[in-house]
Amino acid sequence: MPSTSNLYDDIQTRSYERTDCAVFRKTKEAFGGLSNMAGGFPLKVNGVIIRTSEALYQACRFPHMPDVQKLIINQKSPMTAKMKGKPHRSNSRADWNNVQINIMRWCLRVKLAQNWSNFSNLLLETRDLHIVEETRRDQFWGAKPVDEETLNGMNVLGGILMELRTEVKTGDHALLLNVQPLSIPNFDLFGEPIEPVLLGSALEDTTQSNINIRAGDKLKPIQGVLFDDPLVKTG
Repeated sequence: MPSTSNLYDDIQTRSYERTDCAVFRKTKEAFGGLSNMAGGFPLKVNGVIIRTSEALYQACRFPHMPDVQKLIINQKSPMTAKMKGKPHRSNSRADWNNVQINIMRWCLRVKLAQNWSNFSNLLLETRDLHIVEETRRDQFWGAKPVDEETLNGMNVLGGILMELRTEVKTGDHALLLNVQPLSIPNFDLFGEPIEPVLLGSALEDTTQSNINIRAGDKLKPIQGVLFDDPLVKTG
């Protein structure tokens, strides 16, 4: 993964014209799959099934509180997962404000690696437009409409998605399918250090095959060539 420690040191609010943008707000609308709230992009970290990138991101606030991580990940809806963590935000990891952007970037890389076909194609469908999350409140991650044609915000999430799109277009896809853990202290899930996400995931195939996978279940790691071995619950 390229160094990203200083990419957002000078984040500024800017204006976006809708005609120049791929804008997403609701998950069922065009480009809605770019949202962290979008279903249909299951993840697997340390053998743990996680329904959405939103649940993974929120769980990463609390590496020192495995019970809160489990509470978040076990929720069926991404919004409920977010809300379950809200009462504990005063106990977020001490460096949260410094690491949250890199954690978001890592979560989206996991989403891409484990849902390569669907997510990479969605990124490419945005062509060379600015990617913007429309929001009514959060002008840090997204941009807020100021009139019918213009949105205003920092749009950090859109910036990360545009980074990923560039790498899908020009980068080494093999590297994008191998997501290393962040080099930050206590990058843990359920009390264990987060391991590399290697060779994508078979979760996309299993969900398309109507196999019942529950959030929080653990699966055997994928060995050898991608999709060679079936996924089997181990507990």
